[in-house]
Amino acid sequence: MVSRVIAVDSFDFVAFGGTGDLVRRKLLPGLYHRDRVGQIPAATRIVGVARAAMTDEAYRDLARAAIVDHVPEHEREDEVIERFVARLSYVAVDALGDGGWSDLAGVLAPEPDRIRVYYLATSPDLFGDICRRLAAAGLVTPTSRVVVEKPIGKSLASARVVNEAVGSVFAEAQIFRIDHYLGKETVQNLMALRFANALFEPLWNAARIDHVQITVAESLGVEGRAGYYDGAGALRDMVQNHMLQLLCLVAMEPPASLDADAVRDEKLKVLKALKPIGVADVPRVTVRGQYEKGAAADGPVPGYLEELGRPTSPTETFVALKVEIENWRWAGTPFYLRSGKRMAERVSEIVVSFRPIPHSVFDEAAGPILRNELVIRLQPDEGVKLYVMIKDPGPGGMRLIRVPLDMSFAETFAERHADAYERLIMDVVRGNQTLFMRRDEVEAAWSWIDPILEAWAASGEAPKVYRAGTWGPSASVALIERDGRTWHEDGA
Repeated sequence: MVSRVIAVDSFDFVAFGGTGDLVRRKLLPGLYHRDRVGQIPAATRIVGVARAAMTDEAYRDLARAAIVDHVPEHEREDEVIERFVARLSYVAVDALGDGGWSDLAGVLAPEPDRIRVYYLATSPDLFGDICRRLAAAGLVTPTSRVVVEKPIGKSLASARVVNEAVGSVFAEAQIFRIDHYLGKETVQNLMALRFANALFEPLWNAARIDHVQITVAESLGVEGRAGYYDGAGALRDMVQNHMLQLLCLVAMEPPASLDADAVRDEKLKVLKALKPIGVADVPRVTVRGQYEKGAAADGPVPGYLEELGRPTSPTETFVALKVEIENWRWAGTPFYLRSGKRMAERVSEIVVSFRPIPHSVFDEAAGPILRNELVIRLQPDEGVKLYVMIKDPGPGGMRLIRVPLDMSFAETFAERHADAYERLIMDVVRGNQTLFMRRDEVEAAWSWIDPILEAWAASGEAPKVYRAGTWGPSASVALIERDGRTWHEDGA
């Protein structure tokens, strides 16, 4: 099966923070891949923008190095690389001053009507200043779009400040708040599974689904992000955006169409239906942890405080939550969320656990009848498994075993498929906002998150310690097992 390449119009892609990690690790390699398959028109230009002085040729060398570092060797083609880097230029711009803006205007001036994508791969503190200076330089056109990375604020109040600053320059239809999780193939396949098949939607409710688990586990620590991370923590860094967006896609009502606002209207309804978690609820339905030194596959690893270089910190590197949705479809069906760093393995998955059968016709010798589960694996091995009960082959009577009906993307679709950033950048060029967060979604998520943060701060309790290389503090196991359930393990 060969992926279709859908053409886009010529565009100018302007990457602020153009020498930073995100641009080198994801954006330049992603744009190279789109060029390699012929999706980027010949006239398209890519402009790196940062504060440091640099020549165009030096920036092209940076791009070549990024491709070598982050594109597998068998996907690197010298001819394509040279064609791609020939599109690149560089402009030194001071985001907080006047320097360089006229130079950027000069680079973009020859094509004033072309689609312009301004990708702000910078600190969120700069979003407002960059947008205002783009406007002052006359660089915001009707065909301009601006892409902003998370975090959008650290609270509802600060998120509103960011949204107001960006929204004072760009219309909502021009603002693309990116969450790369929504660009993953399996996340979009969740929508296909639900809304393109007659099998699941009649069962997709509290009457048939016992509970849902969403896990986003990382085996790495904070690495070079310790400074940023200590001001954020797992709840802000992962739950407020990635995990609540995944929850919305699982729980939302069928939209009238895949129009961007139709989908986002349904996600917003889920966010507004989340049962608030107040001070009295926090000890019962939330767990936060912080990793100490332990072991990884390649040997001993330091604890969070060692990586941070401080004796204490109240920041959580792990969070588990029991979430309830107060509407007709989901009343009585809990959603269990957990995310952490320095976990036993790197895995992101959604597990939909169906209710047990009402009555067994099999005798005890057949063995236990386990729940049916739909497991949607986002990473590292993208795929979908549906666990069902079947007869164990062979003579000797009826013995039941649970096996997965397994669709591995790597095996089913042998050719390379675009990664999340590639897909989302092309959606920005097309002006398709379906997989991007609307302002009211961001603010509704913060409205639900803020009371949890406030309750944690008011309690004065430190995060529970867990050893690096494990599945988090034991309290997270108790969180789900006190309800008679357990965290999913692949193959269990």
